[in-house]
Amino acid sequence: MSSLKVGLIGAGVFGGYHAGKIADSKRAQLAGVFDPDQSRAEVLAEKHETRVFESEAALHEACDGVIVACPAIYHDAVVERALVAGLHVLVEKPLALSGARARELAALADEKGLTLQVGHQERFVLAAMGFFDIAEVPVSIEAVRESPPSPEGRAGDVSVIWDLMIHDLDMAAKLIGVGASVSGEGSRQHTDHIDEAVARLDFPSDAKAVIRASRVAPERRRAMTVIYPSGTISIDFLTRKVENTTPHAIKADVSADLPDPLGAADEAFFAACLGERETPIPGREAAEAVRLAELVEQTALQKIGA
Repeated sequence: MSSLKVGLIGAGVFGGYHAGKIADSKRAQLAGVFDPDQSRAEVLAEKHETRVFESEAALHEACDGVIVACPAIYHDAVVERALVAGLHVLVEKPLALSGARARELAALADEKGLTLQVGHQERFVLAAMGFFDIAEVPVSIEAVRESPPSPEGRAGDVSVIWDLMIHDLDMAAKLIGVGASVSGEGSRQHTDHIDEAVARLDFPSDAKAVIRASRVAPERRRAMTVIYPSGTISIDFLTRKVENTTPHAIKADVSADLPDPLGAADEAFFAACLGERETPIPGREAAEAVRLAELVEQTALQKIGA
């Protein structure tokens, strides 16, 4: 294949972003859109001069791969149907809402020799900053990701753990390793799910991580402190301020190198499907973030008696 035929499942906000990336790509063409809300699908399809499909199965027949941008509660079933149909899949995070299902989907993709990539675009940011060039393994990570309530109720179908925290769970696992034991706590504020949470991770290496997430905060906060044997790197991602006592070079502003993380992720997916490279965010790795998120949510719900 010289050009990948890519279908889009989900015509909401993120589906719209992905549609633009597919349409702009030299590696891919937008084969069509499916969304149960056909009027919404028609608006997006008209914008990008493509067609609307009345079912996932019909879309599958016209594609080499799909991007899944529907609500998180449907991810695992939609991904499974696409893989069974023999399609490559890029799915927005989370891959699934249970560690067992995430591992099953990753195994299915590997068994079929298909690319399964998950939308943890933050990995591209860390790579551009230089974190993946550091040979040392962190002994501690603290991360916070907070925002005010979304006026349109975005991602209200799942807790803040699956909505926001999972990005930092994935980064902690990528930087330190797999197999952490986990405890969580949280509270419900304006949805039926946990809206603010704290996760504590203890890794087999004795490293630790504390990760906080909220979607009811008075203002946005996005920061991370990583402690290595050689020193500490503290980052405010909003102000791009970095304090670094390690000998490792870290770039605070990666906008010139990485102007479009979502576009970079989609292009990496297209390239992987075409056999040009391995996907940088394979399902088998993303399954660890799902396992951690599931444990955080389970222990947090137990503590509030839910």
